[in-house]
Parts: sequence; C-alpha cells; structure tokens
Amino acid sequence: MTEDAPETRVAILSPIYRNPGSPYGGITPVVRNLTRGLAGLGILVDLLIRQMRGSKGVPEELPEGVRVIDLDTHHRLTTVPAVARYLREVRPRALLGAGHRFNISAAWVRYLARDCRIFLSVHNTMSREVQARGAYRRWQRRQAISRFYPLADGIIAVSDGVAEDLVQHFGIARESVSVIHNPIVTDDLIRRAGEPLSHPWFTGEGPPVILSVGRLSRQKAFGTLIRAFEIVRRQLDCRLIILGEGPERGALEALAESLGVSGNVQMPGFDDNPVRYMAHADVFALSSDYEGFGNVLVEALAAGAPVVSTDCPSGPAEILDGGRYGRLVTPGDPPALADAIMGTLRDPRAVDQGRAAVRPYEADTVAKQYAGILCPDPDDAGRGS
Repeated sequence: MTEDAPETRVAILSPIYRNPGSPYGGITPVVRNLTRGLAGLGILVDLLIRQMRGSKGVPEELPEGVRVIDLDTHHRLTTVPAVARYLREVRPRALLGAGHRFNISAAWVRYLARDCRIFLSVHNTMSREVQARGAYRRWQRRQAISRFYPLADGIIAVSDGVAEDLVQHFGIARESVSVIHNPIVTDDLIRRAGEPLSHPWFTGEGPPVILSVGRLSRQKAFGTLIRAFEIVRRQLDCRLIILGEGPERGALEALAESLGVSGNVQMPGFDDNPVRYMAHADVFALSSDYEGFGNVLVEALAAGAPVVSTDCPSGPAEILDGGRYGRLVTPGDPPALADAIMGTLRDPRAVDQGRAAVRPYEADTVAKQYAGILCPDPDDAGRGS
C-alpha cells in the first residue's frame, strides 16, 4: 500500500486465541496465522473479541496494523448489537466469523448492519458435530445453520468435505461456499520445530515413539489409538505420547491400564509447542472419528514426521492426497491403524515428500486467498460498502 492508497480494513469476530484452555483450540492458530498473513499484505485487521478476560486474552506478537477490539460482551445476544455498532462506526471492508458460535453472531448482524459484507468460516464437519449432542441441541444447531448461515454473503469451508457436508446436510447452496484450507505453515512453525526437546523418550537409542496431539475428547478417538498401540506392542517395543487435555483423560488412562500398556503410554497434557515433539517422533498418528481439516497433520508433515491417519470426514484424505503422503485407514478400526503404524515404522515416507505436501497450507498463500474474497477489488479496497 502506498501512503495515498485507501485504507483496507477487515474485521474478524474471533475466539480468544491465546487461551490454551479454550474449546477453540483448532481455530485459534488459524486466526493467528490468518491475521498475520493479511497484515503482511497491507490489510488492516481488527480482531473483535467478546471479552478479554484479563491479560490471558491478549493476543501476543501482533503485527503492525492489527487492533484488538474488546466488545465486552458475555453472550451472542449482546455481541450482535456491539458488533453492529462497530461496523457502523468503523465501516470495515468485510466481517469474518471464525467458528460456529461466532458465525451465528456474525449472521445475526445482517439484521442490524446491512451495508457490510459478512462471511462465515466453518472449521468442522458440522453434521458430525450435531450428532455428538443431545436431541434438543441437535435440533437447535441444525436450525441455526440452515436458517442463519444463508444470511451471509459467503461461507468459507476449510476442506472440500466440510463444504459438501454443508450442502448435503444443511441445504446450503454450493455456489455460496468457497473452500480455503487452513493457514498452518509459517516460518515460526519451522523455527519451533527446531527447538530443543528434553523428554527422556527422545534421547539416545530408545524404542520408537508414536505421537498424537489433540484435545482428549470423543471426536479424537484416542481410545482407537491406544488399542492400536497395544497391537503394535505385541510385535515391537515402542512408546506412545498423546499431548493434550480434555474430558476423556480418565477413561483413556483406565483403558491403557486395562490393556497393560500404561507404562509405555504418556499423556503429559497441553504443550504450547507440540511441533518440537513432531520433529522427533517416529510416527505421528491421527485417530479421529471426524475432523474439519486436521491441522496437526499439516504441522507434523512440516516438522518432518511420517504420518498415518484415519480417513475420516473431513480433511485428512485431502491433506495426504488420498494416501500419497501418509497411510489412511478406516476410522474406529484399531487393527487397521496398527498395521498402518507398523508399515510406516518399517517404511516411512521421505521427509522432503511430506514437506512438499504442505506448500498449499503456507500462511502467506492462504492469506492471499482470503484477501481475494474479503477484499476482491484491490483498486477499490478499504473504501467501505
């Protein structure tokens, strides 16, 4: 941008992306990397946060041109008028919702601020998300998606599978949905992959280590992975580390104990730099029943880890190019996952091949795709609607 160029500003209605206890763990690095990528293109970005919750909510290392706007609201009903006031006062080029709860608020803003272009980003396979809830919550969420998502000017899905899911299960018009994969690969990620790791299982000539990362929830199906690990252990001395925290910890610990592998399974909890573990792992395994994209697969490939994954909806098959960059197995099948892990330990994919696979997910590349939708006319960007 030149000094005389008109201002280009977009707003992102976002979860707090620095809080590791947030349920938006997969979305928050996407928002961080997208924000930085857009700023690198000369686009001014306002992050609209419902409530800062003190210093824990302050995003770190924000680039020049990014502002954090504290809406100071506690519920989506009070968020909507606060966002509408912001839009009328600031008049950004576009508003982007990040994740379902924020998408609903962004869509509702359409009733109060009709002169701003509004986009929603969908980060999970929503039909599977709906199934995981009680009957009333399932009905409520289906109604919300089917009724309010079409109010937006467009929807951005993080994978082809997520896009098709919206069309097939919620009646969203396919022409209103664009697919842009997540911005995962950054110079900072590569730097963090090279940071030292002092864990004793990664020093010396010990047994191979299988790694997984994610929230300890039913969606991630770590029980399938632990059962697969027990099968692998019958054939080969090895170890399993699962990084993450969540409500399934007790059940997973009990499962490992019942299978007799608890001494070779560690669940250290949340780690703010899992990619350094990925850089040292002999195999990275994703065992989920469903995903929206599978950020950790991209991170593992970028860090140089051989990967295996369930062929779950949606994302892993796209990331791994149908099995070219890592073995794919049916979800919920421990013997198949065990076979894939053993095969990968014997014949890991070349590191340079995995890194080639992640080029489409470089943050700068993805930010340009978002900019093309949020600010489609560079000659007229930033002049308001």
